[in-house]
Amino acid sequence: MSETETLTCKICMAAAVPLGVRRGTFKDQLFEIFRCDNCGFIFVSNPWLEYKEIYSEAYYQGQGADRSVDYVFELLNPKKTIRQYEWRGIVEVVRSHLELVSDARWLDFGCGNGGLVRYCGEHLPCSVWGYEEGWIRDQAVKLGIPLLTRAALDSAAGTFDVVTAIEVLEHVSDPVEELRRIRSLLKPGGLLFMTTGNAAPHRERLFEWGYFLPEVHISLFEPRTLARALEESGFRAEFRGYSPGFDDIIRFKVLKNLGVRTISIGEKALPWKLLSRIADKVSRVTAHPIGWAV
Repeated sequence: MSETETLTCKICMAAAVPLGVRRGTFKDQLFEIFRCDNCGFIFVSNPWLEYKEIYSEAYYQGQGADRSVDYVFELLNPKKTIRQYEWRGIVEVVRSHLELVSDARWLDFGCGNGGLVRYCGEHLPCSVWGYEEGWIRDQAVKLGIPLLTRAALDSAAGTFDVVTAIEVLEHVSDPVEELRRIRSLLKPGGLLFMTTGNAAPHRERLFEWGYFLPEVHISLFEPRTLARALEESGFRAEFRGYSPGFDDIIRFKVLKNLGVRTISIGEKALPWKLLSRIADKVSRVTAHPIGWAV
């Protein structure tokens, strides 16, 4: 890769310039990293796209490119896992933006083990489905979690009131294309709530950011980047900031980064409303926008 080489940004079509290369810790490959200074989009220009190999059984057991996850444990231990906090927080955030009445339809896009879908089914009056293509899909279906097939998803275009995409967009090489796909699933006025890492606080030390795993996190966003991608995809971006529910979402992220897997009396005793606010001052995960389908 030449230091003067440029590529076209897939979000705003401006020129993106090289930041350097990073060797994978799971896959022994040099990944070339580019950034668009116009919209802030950061991406791997030569991503590893062997999805069946990447999102295999090992990945979902925390033995793949991302060692901080263990989706199989969470699937089998929904009452013990700290992921409960994230599920509860997402429900609260969505409720703060939209009334979840009995005839509302919610899709969790890229739902992983379907844990959020199962949690919503136990706590909400509305209908909730998931969509996932990785190895763990079949394991979730065996436990009765309602996941849609690709054909069923296509036939449900324009029927959903809410779509969540939790830690999904960083895994795709063309975010605008993926967001347009999500937009096609929503009714006009429908809500898209996403979580993904905020690259802005790490702009000057990107390669030191623990979240940046070039084998799987191939697209990175600042809030302005995500807003531009939403607007290019048929959404109106809105910045709501620290909505109700983010206390729990950030609580989960902090515990996960500390290597904690299970709920405990000790962590329950901590002042999470304060700690989550402090953590967000650093990570700024609440700075990302939500999207309204237009």
